[in-house]
Order: sequence, then C-alpha cells, then structure tokens
Amino acid sequence: MDERTLSPQAQPTDQLDAALRIKRLSELRGQDNVRHNLEILIEAARQRGESLDHILLYGPPGLGKTTIAHVVANEMGVNLKVTAGPAIERAGDLAAILTNLRKGDILFIDEIHRLGRAVEEILYPAMEDFALDIVIGKGPAARSIRLKLPRFTVIGATTRLALMTAPLRARFGAILRFDFYDLEAIQYIIHRAAELTATPITPEGVLAIARRARGTPRVALRLFRRVRDYAQVRADGAITAEVADAALNLLAIDALGLDTLDRMVLETLIVKFGGGPVGLETLAAAISEEPDTLMDVVEPYLLQLGFLERTPRGRLATPRAYQHLGLPYPGAPATVQPSLFAGTDTDAEAPTAPSQRP
Repeated sequence: MDERTLSPQAQPTDQLDAALRIKRLSELRGQDNVRHNLEILIEAARQRGESLDHILLYGPPGLGKTTIAHVVANEMGVNLKVTAGPAIERAGDLAAILTNLRKGDILFIDEIHRLGRAVEEILYPAMEDFALDIVIGKGPAARSIRLKLPRFTVIGATTRLALMTAPLRARFGAILRFDFYDLEAIQYIIHRAAELTATPITPEGVLAIARRARGTPRVALRLFRRVRDYAQVRADGAITAEVADAALNLLAIDALGLDTLDRMVLETLIVKFGGGPVGLETLAAAISEEPDTLMDVVEPYLLQLGFLERTPRGRLATPRAYQHLGLPYPGAPATVQPSLFAGTDTDAEAPTAPSQRP
C-alpha cells in the first residue's frame, strides 16, 4: 500500500491509478470540511474501539468520493467491500454481501440512490440493528428468521442526493458534501501525480493543466495523462506550458476547460435558440444527447463559470457565454472581446471553485 514512483515507461493502467490515489487523510487537499469531520469520526471510533458510524458522501462526479472510502478503510485498518447500487438487483444479492462482512468492515455502495426499493428494505435493519431478516419458504409455510450481523460501516456515495429516499438518508450518521476544488488544490494533485510517475514538469505546465481541470481531480488526472503521452511522443518527455497547451488544444479543450460538448451546448443555445430560454429536453434533442448528460456533466461547470442560467422557462445563455464564443450579444455594442480559446494563452484567467454546489 506504500506509494512508489512509477517510471515513464509503459505501466498497467490499474497500477498507475492505484499509485495516484491518496492513501491517508493528511494527503487530501481542497476538501477541508470533509477531512476535518472524518478525522474526528475516525479518531473517536478508534478511542472507543468501535466501528465507524455510517457515512454518506455526495457531490458532483469525479471529486474523490470513492477514493475517500478507500482512505477511511486504510485509516481504520479494516477491509473494504466495493459495490454499486445498479449492481445489486435483488435482495438476495445484498444478503450475500452482508453475510460475508466481518466486524468493522466497510461496505462502500457507489450510486446508492439507484438501489431498488426491495433492496433498501433489506438494508434498513442491517444498518440500524445489524440484523438480516430472511423469509424462508412461500405461502402459508413461509417463516421469517433474523440473522445477526457483525457491526460494520456503510459508506454511500451519490451524485443525486435528492433521489435518495428519506428513510435511507436518515440512517447515515454523517452526511458530507464534496465541493469543487480550488486552483491550488488541483495544482497539488497534478504535481503529486507528476512526482509519482517520474514525469518532469514545470510549474507553468502544472498551471496550464490545472486551469483546464474544471475543479475536478478526475479531470485533472485524465488531462495529465494525455499531456504526459503527448510530451513523450511529440516532445522530450518534459511537460512545459507550451507542451501542455499544444496537447490540450489537440484535445479541443480551451483555456477555461470547455470541451467540444460544452461549446456545442452553448453554440446550439445561442445560434439555434437565440440564447434561450429553452427547455432541457429540447436542448438535449437538438444536439442528440441525453438530458441527464447535460444536467449532470455539462451544466454544473457552465453554471460555475456563469455561462448558463436556469430559469423557470428553461436554460438561458449569459453575456459571458457570448463573449467567450466571440458572438455578439443582442442589444450590446458591436465590439465584442475575442474568444478565450487561444492556442498558447497560458495567462487566461481560470475560474475558482464555487462556495456551493451548482
């Protein structure tokens, strides 16, 4: 479990992902509220010799909820069992998982809001009473037995807290929200990844990647890998600001981190619908995408940048969106500042993380 430096030569993807994942809470940056609360929970459980209370983590995708589950298991020195809400189709599937848990083990359920109602009914007594109610037989001969379970911890993760049922939310002792990371935290994540992979990188190269990472560690590490590949093939292996800009422009990621889909949404909203307002379903149909993709993947960052507004009548493009795309805003003077999408514009202003989730 110790961190080790990986050479720039070919390495298995899963080995690289494991090496880049943090192992201790002290390594976590950018989620101070989550870290402080978990430190107290873990230390209190250690002093009492008890298992952790159930923990619910929520927030946009890619912010490290799964990683934190692994970190908590490492800090507590217990086993971690990983599953996902859609993977547990029947109550029997959950019963099989629960009966294989040992005392103190952590069961991590990703996308917990997608659990079926019958599965939730089995999970309620397991979380609250550490017991499993099983019905044996059918009809008049059916009987119910209760199996005692060892005290364990459920860590649930969700990107859609509102879709969780109230009884399930109420059974979590700690509910922690993940926010987007600020620029400094993203720079730390990229610099750490470069050190662990023995990749030469300049501070300017780190900044060039961090500014396009959308305040999301998963995006930051994905961009780092692609820039690392580009530097190895097209440059001398070192990542500078120029190399990072060239690699990211090749991926069609502009100076603010907008990709092809982001710009397609804005251009469709402005050009086809006059800037809106337009309904989400209509906008999604116009670009042949699913509404959930727009709502969960595209909109949070556009709202964070102030390029999009949600109104009762639909989505509306803001003057900043027109300015970024270099399009004239209706009713504004004819002079419009050029788009921020520039091949070597490393000095473009980068957004910082919002204080609250979009």
